[in-house]
Amino acid sequence: MMESRVKKLAVTLMDATTDKDPLVQEQIYNALCYLGESEPEEILNSCDEYLRQHDKLAYPHRIIILKAMEAVLKNNIDYLDKSTAKIVIFLASNEMTKSKEIIYDWQQAASNVLVAAGGRFINKVMEEVLTKFQPGILPHYFIMQTFANLSVSNVFGMVPFLNSILGTMLPMLGMAKQDHMKSVFCYALQHFSESIQEYLANLDKAPDPTVRKDTFSNEIFNAYDVLFNIWLQSREAKLRLAVVKALGPMSHLMPSEKLEEQLPRLVPGILALYKKHVEAFYVTKSLCQILEASVNFGSRTLDTQLDALLSTLHPQICAPVESSVPLSLKNHNEVLRCFTVLACTFPDRLLGFLLPKLENHHERIRVGTLIIMRQIINCAPSQMEIKKPFILSSMKLPLQDSSNKVKRAVVQVISAMAHHGYLEQAGGEVMIEYIVHQCALPPDTHPRKQTPEADDLTSDSVQNISISTLFLISTTVDRMDEVLWPYLLEFVTPIEFTGALTPLCRSLMHLATKRQEEGETTFLIHYDTHANLPSPCALMARLLTVSSQPYLGDGRGAAALRLLNVLHLNIHPTLGKLWNKKIPPLVEHLEANTEKSLSSKEWEDKLLLLLRETLTAISDNAWICQFSTEMCKHLNSYNGFPSEKNFLYKCIGTALGVCSNKEVVQKQLQELLETARYQEEAEREGLASCFGICAINHLDETLAKLEDFVKSDVFKKSVGLFSIFKDRSDNEAEKIKSTLILCYGYVARYAPKELVLSRIEADILRNVFHYFNTRDLTLKLCLIRSICMISQAISSSAQSGAFVFSRKAELLAQMMEFIKTEPLDLLRTPIRQRAMISCTYLVVLEPPLSEPDHVELIDTCLSSVLALPPLDVLKERDGHVPDALHKETLYHDTVSALKDLLKSVLQKDLTPRGLQSMFEHLGPWIRSSKEHERERAVEVSATLLEFYRDKLNVSTVVPFYNLGVLVALFSPRCSDSLASIRLHAVDCAYYLLYIQLCYEGFAQDYRDEVVERLKDLKKGLEDPDFTILFNTCYNIAMVIGKRLPPDQLMSLLLMMFEGLADPDQNCSRAAAVMINAILKERGGVLLEKVPVLMALIHSKLQEVDEEHLRKAAQQTVYILASQHRTAVVSSLLGSSLPFDSHTCAMWKALATEPTLTSQILELLLDKVNRDVPYKENKSFLLGSTSERIATPLPLAATCALHEIMSAPESGAAVLGLYPHLFVALLLRVSCTVGVQLPKNLQSKERKSASRSQGPRNLDPCSCAVEALSAMLTQGGSDEVVKSVGSAGGWELMKSPERHHDGIALLARAMAKHAGPKLPLIAKNLFPMLNSVYDSQRITTTAFVAELLNSSVVSDLILLESMMDNMTGRQKDPCTLVRMLALRGLGNISAGSPDKVRKHGAQLLASMVNGMDDKDDPDNLVALEAMSSLSKLLDHVEERDIRSMLLHIAIRIRPFFDNENHELRASSIVLFGNLTKFSAGNCEDVFFEQILNGLVTLLLHLQDPRPEVIKACKFALRMCGPNMGCEGLCDMFLNHLHEDRSLHYGEFMNDVCKHLMQNYPEMLNRLISTNLFYFKSNWVDIRAAAPMFIGFLVLHVAEEHCKQVDLDQLLCSLNVLLKDPAPVVRMKVAETLGRLVRVV
Repeated sequence: MMESRVKKLAVTLMDATTDKDPLVQEQIYNALCYLGESEPEEILNSCDEYLRQHDKLAYPHRIIILKAMEAVLKNNIDYLDKSTAKIVIFLASNEMTKSKEIIYDWQQAASNVLVAAGGRFINKVMEEVLTKFQPGILPHYFIMQTFANLSVSNVFGMVPFLNSILGTMLPMLGMAKQDHMKSVFCYALQHFSESIQEYLANLDKAPDPTVRKDTFSNEIFNAYDVLFNIWLQSREAKLRLAVVKALGPMSHLMPSEKLEEQLPRLVPGILALYKKHVEAFYVTKSLCQILEASVNFGSRTLDTQLDALLSTLHPQICAPVESSVPLSLKNHNEVLRCFTVLACTFPDRLLGFLLPKLENHHERIRVGTLIIMRQIINCAPSQMEIKKPFILSSMKLPLQDSSNKVKRAVVQVISAMAHHGYLEQAGGEVMIEYIVHQCALPPDTHPRKQTPEADDLTSDSVQNISISTLFLISTTVDRMDEVLWPYLLEFVTPIEFTGALTPLCRSLMHLATKRQEEGETTFLIHYDTHANLPSPCALMARLLTVSSQPYLGDGRGAAALRLLNVLHLNIHPTLGKLWNKKIPPLVEHLEANTEKSLSSKEWEDKLLLLLRETLTAISDNAWICQFSTEMCKHLNSYNGFPSEKNFLYKCIGTALGVCSNKEVVQKQLQELLETARYQEEAEREGLASCFGICAINHLDETLAKLEDFVKSDVFKKSVGLFSIFKDRSDNEAEKIKSTLILCYGYVARYAPKELVLSRIEADILRNVFHYFNTRDLTLKLCLIRSICMISQAISSSAQSGAFVFSRKAELLAQMMEFIKTEPLDLLRTPIRQRAMISCTYLVVLEPPLSEPDHVELIDTCLSSVLALPPLDVLKERDGHVPDALHKETLYHDTVSALKDLLKSVLQKDLTPRGLQSMFEHLGPWIRSSKEHERERAVEVSATLLEFYRDKLNVSTVVPFYNLGVLVALFSPRCSDSLASIRLHAVDCAYYLLYIQLCYEGFAQDYRDEVVERLKDLKKGLEDPDFTILFNTCYNIAMVIGKRLPPDQLMSLLLMMFEGLADPDQNCSRAAAVMINAILKERGGVLLEKVPVLMALIHSKLQEVDEEHLRKAAQQTVYILASQHRTAVVSSLLGSSLPFDSHTCAMWKALATEPTLTSQILELLLDKVNRDVPYKENKSFLLGSTSERIATPLPLAATCALHEIMSAPESGAAVLGLYPHLFVALLLRVSCTVGVQLPKNLQSKERKSASRSQGPRNLDPCSCAVEALSAMLTQGGSDEVVKSVGSAGGWELMKSPERHHDGIALLARAMAKHAGPKLPLIAKNLFPMLNSVYDSQRITTTAFVAELLNSSVVSDLILLESMMDNMTGRQKDPCTLVRMLALRGLGNISAGSPDKVRKHGAQLLASMVNGMDDKDDPDNLVALEAMSSLSKLLDHVEERDIRSMLLHIAIRIRPFFDNENHELRASSIVLFGNLTKFSAGNCEDVFFEQILNGLVTLLLHLQDPRPEVIKACKFALRMCGPNMGCEGLCDMFLNHLHEDRSLHYGEFMNDVCKHLMQNYPEMLNRLISTNLFYFKSNWVDIRAAAPMFIGFLVLHVAEEHCKQVDLDQLLCSLNVLLKDPAPVVRMKVAETLGRLVRVV
């Protein structure tokens, strides 16, 4: 019986192999394998019988079965019975040979079965297969392939058979006529040869150690004869490939004399295959094996084939490796192996062939030859030892090749040479120099042309390889330090090796450190024996100079400094201690920064300080003189490196400053003047810096040398002392003059202040003044800079206060002349910026300026900067992008220079008069009609006022008489069209008020709370929204009003009224706002005739819609309404709808005073409630679609309520009328849902929308919602508004379908944030539950139902009345009201859980009645009843629920599989909650209900809806404790988390394990329930059901297996195997495999 059931399962699976889905086929294969793991012999026998009985089964399906048999065999080979093995072998043999034609996949699968069996039963397999391998009869193709694969998989078992197989096979070779048979013979010979070689190589482990090579030699040779002489000549490429694959391994087994005899034919024959388009790799591999076999026995004839071999193999290395051809790289490596074999045997001839190839100029030939050279240098070192000089000399031409590919190959060869001692030979230094040259390659700057012959290797790649190679040979190759040290130092100073400095320094650092460790004697450099080495001075100068640009060349600064530190003994013996202390912090500073973050000036200063300290430490005048001379010699080599050259000049200046030999100093300075390249700006700067630094210690010598230079022929155009300049052009002469001027400036800047002050007018300015009359831009800029430095030198001197600068006015006039000549529409040069900086330092010097000069200076500079076009325009004129970036920087620098100048002027007169004078100049610019001029002027003003406040020092309390005028100047700008102006204007007011406080006697650091508010108000000015600006300006005015002295009020107002005519409308509005804010404290204006005045105000607002008029109008309306409220309200309600912005503003004016506002609100509420909310359209009476039209008066009153209550001032009044307003507006909302506007208003609404007029939508419901929202906000319930808004409640209220959800959100928020107000609201709301309007009953019920969800109802003693009202609604004719009433009753569980127990029976009865509601076609009431009942269950008395527990469980069970996902989820959640009451008398009964629902709940964990899955997880967690299985309970608790994903398969596997351990008798019941779901509409559940069954049978104990009706189950599974969904069929196949457990 057991066998027949296993067989039945196997047959079912094998019948299903016809499934076309590959995933299903794979699962069938896996299932068969699973069965085979349990009953391998039974399954193998079943497969055998099935294949024999189904002889006509198509081969694709037979393949699945054969593959399963192979897997079962492999995994169970050690346990199989011989008889079973024999059956399988016989079947596989027949399957393999049944068809004479080759059906590859089928016969291969059968062959694989035989090979798997051969792992243990080799003799049985051979016995069977050899019966089909008879002498004289050509065997089946797969017989030979099976032999071949067996020889590989079982070498020791198969080799003993090979002699007889070869004996039988050899005569057959001649019988093979078809190429595929010839190919398989070759395949067999190849693998036979390889297995024989493996056998012979492991004779110590072999079963027969007497086996020898000659056992097979003759047969192999005979086979070779056929393969080489006949088959290799075939036209079929595949056959030739098979032959060539076999010949290589066969060559090792051929008799040596025979192979020797065949070589003259064999080698050419193999080489000829390269031309026949056979895959080159296999040819090369075979050739290499033949060469190895020949070399192994010392062939003498191979020598004759060498030329042919080399000429054939060499081009293959020269050809590029194609990455798209998979075997291209393998062939390349195999060819190199061939060269290695030849190099070991024929080194002389090989080099004789290769070295001339290096002279060939063809790139590929040279690269290929270099690759071979590297190979033989690495792989044949002993043979190449005596050839080293010869090889080195042959590299001469490749070293000169410019190709990047050749360069890379050469570098790789040099690397190999380094490892094998070549570079220690004569000529090795040339190789090292070559590597260094490649390290210094410039980066690629131009894209290469993409041509077929293009060199696709970049210079950067060659450089990177060279850098790596240099470091590698410096650090890892033994004995190379003898070659490289100190030789590499020769490459440090030549400028052409600049690009290689970083790798050079790193290598030298490693070498020097190693030498240091070996001892001082080996480390010290003997410069006399190394003539080409740079001197210590040259080394130090070079390494310091390149460190000035530390991040170039991959961080050469740190590398150079580290090398300098380690070389200290070789530079000067006294430097060790100093450099060890100073250099590491410099390196750390570099590493802590980046190229962007490092300050270039700060870094240069650090290096110059190091140099100064170094020279001081050396204190050897001769050495210092030599050092400065060495640096001067290097100047010309840095012509292409302006930054480094500039720094080198500074180093020279530093050295000359330390030098005590004045003659040397003068000589060097003269040489510098003679040799400088004056056309270059960096050089002019560098030379001037050099003179300035030198003047620190040699002021007289420096000035004397400059004086000589002034008198030289370069300026007189005649031959003289400086005759070297006589041929220079006028343009260059101007550049020389510029340099001279700069030199004087730098001398003044650097020289000791106590010495230079007396020399400024006599020696410096006397020579500078000659050159002011020039048009040359460079000379102008140098003059300005020089004057600036001279002024700074004077002002920073301790004696500056006593120094009267007689030429100050003259210099200022010259600077202003420079400024005036600059065009006002362009910003091309930094002349105006530099000139203003000079003026900044000049104005502070004595004597003071005259008034006219003072005025001219300020006006000239203001006009020159403030009148410039906007920055965007400046950037677009005369330039491209880089120029635009430069102009932006120049613009900001120019504005900054203007600010500094004006601060300098103001500093001279820090008084209210001085401030007034400054703003008399700035005022017109501040009020300019051009935005960019105003922006600059206000920005400058803010800077000046801040400066004034910071510098002010008041000794006596004095009046700040012009405060009002100045505040009025800036206040309107708080609403300027530009945000930047607005912010700066507030800053100005802020500083002015603090200046006033200082004048009142407050300390400078005093902080006033009111004035500080201005800082907070600035945020409001960043937003362009006029409303925000309006409020912010108002608040600013209030701050100003509070801190403005009474005597300044009128001047402020007068100036502000003038501001109403400001050309900027925003500023005009700001003036109006601020006037009203200040007037508010002085009263208002009373007007008489209300209707006429109201109409007039409205018309004026329509004519000029300005903010200040709006504010003035609101003030007027407020005064009128305080006396004539009824008239004002009636007049405003008469305005046409929708209210325009002017009318809205007038309504808002009525919200300013609480008492008045309360009276206005009561008037409007009366208007809302007096009339019906809407009228039914007549078409409704005729039976057509209903249409409700809003009545106009309540609509207008609602809009008015909204406008008043949207004003912040209405809060107190709203609070007083809170319950009445809330109920009225809530019911207004309910009555306007879906209500239309009257037709006359609809057309106006459309026109208004098309013109973008009207402040808001006039939709009746939107108006009511907005009014309600405004009422809550002003009533102190803004948290309610936010809460409802964030949840989308306001929009839901307007939706006819979701209105009640929006009301629920409102009720929830009210309960949370406005609880104390609910009793009065409820009192006014309860009567509406009986309203004639359905909408009002729905709204009221929804509101009360949600209130019951909160504990506040119980706290306020409202629960009883609310519950009674909800119970009374259960018979309401409206389904939605009934549903909401049940929801309310259910909500009591959350709001007042302690009261549920008291009213439990009543509440449960309501829920059961709801589930039985007959007038509920969509089950909405039932759904709510189940949901609410779930909430109540935690709080009712057990006795109340137990009486109806079973009724409820049975009632909800059909909903588990309902099409409506909400019903599924709710019923399942309720079921989970019911389990709490199953203890006691109900335990057994309810346990039965759990078992009935268990399969459903587990399967619905695969439900398509997430909420149903969540419900199932909950229900299962609840059921777990009642199932009496601790393991199952723990699983449900640990794995069924709502927010965590579930691996369903693993989970079900574990669940079924526990089920079968604890409830094994339930097996049949569980399977039967799962069978029901085989017909489910949901694919995932159909797939889960068979999987569930599979896991059940997987874990059931053997004694319970009889419960399973296997026939019924197999029948059902067979039907499901035809399911259209592949995933279902896969699960069925998986389960079929597991059914082996129950058979």
